[in-house]
Amino acid sequence: MNDPLKKYRRQFRSWRNTRRLRREQEYYAQKFAQAGLSIPDEQNIERELKNKFPHLPAKEKGRLSIITLYHHYNWENEALKPSLEKFGRVRHYDWFDKFNHQDKAWPQTGKAQMNADLISQVDRWIDEEKADVIFAYLSGELVEPAALKQLRRHGIPMINLTLNDKEHFVGKVRNGRAYGARDICRFFDLCWTSTEDALIKYCAEGALPVYLPEGANPQVHRSYELEKTIDVSFVGQCYGNRQAVIDELKKRGIYVEAYGSGWPHGPLATEEMVKMYSRSKINLGFGGVSGHKDTFCLKGRDFEIPMSGGLYLTEDHPELHHVFQPGEEILTYSGIADLAAKINYYLTHPAEAEAIRKKGYERSRREHTWEMRFEKIFRLFGILK
Repeated sequence: MNDPLKKYRRQFRSWRNTRRLRREQEYYAQKFAQAGLSIPDEQNIERELKNKFPHLPAKEKGRLSIITLYHHYNWENEALKPSLEKFGRVRHYDWFDKFNHQDKAWPQTGKAQMNADLISQVDRWIDEEKADVIFAYLSGELVEPAALKQLRRHGIPMINLTLNDKEHFVGKVRNGRAYGARDICRFFDLCWTSTEDALIKYCAEGALPVYLPEGANPQVHRSYELEKTIDVSFVGQCYGNRQAVIDELKKRGIYVEAYGSGWPHGPLATEEMVKMYSRSKINLGFGGVSGHKDTFCLKGRDFEIPMSGGLYLTEDHPELHHVFQPGEEILTYSGIADLAAKINYYLTHPAEAEAIRKKGYERSRREHTWEMRFEKIFRLFGILK
C-alpha cells in the first residue's frame, strides 16, 4: 500500500535523529572542556598502557594468543578473524548459537545468561593457555559492565572496537542503560573507534580511546579480471534516501543496478559482491549515517570497493579525506546534480576513470588492511616485537 506520508515521516525521523546527535555532541564537548581533558596522542596512549601493563612480553608476529568476543553478522569472520590469525592463535567466542540477542527475552534473561557463559568460556580458555590480548566487538546491548569487570581480573589487555559512534555511542537507552559504548567503554583498556569526533566522548566517560578507521581483507576483497559490463552499481541495504537518489538518477537517464536487502535483486554472496565491484565501471556509495543526509561516517565499503579494484564514487565528507585523496584515488559527490554529472563524465572518460581506480586500489592495499590496523593496535600495547 502506498503511504503518501512516507516521505514526510522519513524527513521527520531524520530531523529528530540529527537533533539528538547534535545535542549529544554538544553535551560531550562541554563535558570534555569543563574537565580540562585532552585527546591522547599515540605516545600518551603507549605510556598509559605501559604504566598499566609494565611486564607484557613482546612476541614475534604469529606467536600471540588471542581471545576474540564478537558475533559474526555478515562480514566479521571474513575480515577480523583471518586478519587476527596472522598474529597467532585465535580462540573465538560467538554466543549466537546459544543466545539470540535479537530475541524479545534478551534484556530480561538472555543477556545475563550469555554474559555468564562468556565469562565461563574465557575462564576455561585462560586456564588452558593464558592469552596475550582479548579483542572484543561489543556494545552495551550485549554485555554488562559487571561481566567486563570479571574479565579484567585476569590482567589481560582488553580492546573493544566500535563502529559508527556518531550514532551509536549512546544509542538506545533502556532502563537507564545505553545500548552503545557509553556504559562499558571505561572497562576496556583501549577503545578503538572508527569515528574521530567520538574521541571526546570516550575521554569524557573515563576511557582511553584511539581513532583508527575500518579496513578490508585483501584475500577477500581482491580484483577480478572481468569485463566491465555494468555502468553503475550499488551494493547495500535499501533505506534512508538511497531509493530516492537512485530513482532520481533513473529520471536523468542513469540506471543503477542495486543489490542488497530491500532491493528487487536481493543481496549478493560475498564473492559475487566483490566480482560486482570489478564488473562495474562506477561503484556508488552513500556516506550518510542510517540514511541521514547531514551526518556522515566512514564505512567498510569505503575500503572494500577500492581494494576490490572498483572505481568508487561516494558522498563527500571530511573523514574520507583522511584516508583517500578525492579526485585522485576515489571520487566524491555533493548532491544529486554533482553525482549525475560525475557519473556521466567518467563513463565517457574511461582513461581518467581507470587512472583513479588504479590509484585507489594501490592506496587501499598499501595502507588500509585490517591486518595493518591490528598491528598498530598491538604495537601500542608493546606485545609485538
